[in-house]
Amino acid sequence: MRLEILGTGCAKCKLLTERTEEAAKATGLPFELVKVTEIQDILATGVSSTPALRVDGKIAVQGHVPTVSALQGLLREGRG
Repeated sequence: MRLEILGTGCAKCKLLTERTEEAAKATGLPFELVKVTEIQDILATGVSSTPALRVDGKIAVQGHVPTVSALQGLLREGRG
C-alpha cells in the first residue's frame, strides 16, 4: 500500500507522518511511505488542506491528525 503524507513540513505534518508510520507498522500490511512537500505537487492531488494522507492515491485524511488507533482502523478497513 502506498501512503503519501502531503504537507510542507509543519509540526502537524510531522505528527501525521509519525502516526501513520506507527499505524501502518501495527497493521502488519506492507507499505511504502512517501512525503509530498512541494506546493504544486500537493495542489495537483486535489487536497484542500494539509496535513493530508492519501492511501493508494485516494484522499483519506485532510486538515487534521487522527490518532494512531483511528489511522489503524482506516488502513485496515478500506485503505482510505
